[in-house]
Amino acid sequence: MAKIPIELYTPGEVAGQLAQRVRAERLLRGWKQETLARRSGVSLPTVRRYERTGRTSIENLLRLCHALGRLTEFTDLLQPPSVSSMAELESRVTSSPRRKRGIR
Repeated sequence: MAKIPIELYTPGEVAGQLAQRVRAERLLRGWKQETLARRSGVSLPTVRRYERTGRTSIENLLRLCHALGRLTEFTDLLQPPSVSSMAELESRVTSSPRRKRGIR
């Protein structure tokens, strides 16, 4: 089966896939939902709801992933694309938006 590019998924579909992966990781470790809740500091009803619906806060998702030893994978998200030349790197530095001061 061909893999669908991520751009074709809706945010809800991606959230559901992440919830399925968290559940699969939990089961791979032989943990109950209660164990993941205790180790992550996320309440048991929230863990249950997340695995069922895919909906939770980003903080809870990060806590769950931390408990599962998968938190470092988030550090690669939204990294700037790699540059192919020094000129491209220099243009990024000079064209980065400058913060404007507010009116006093």
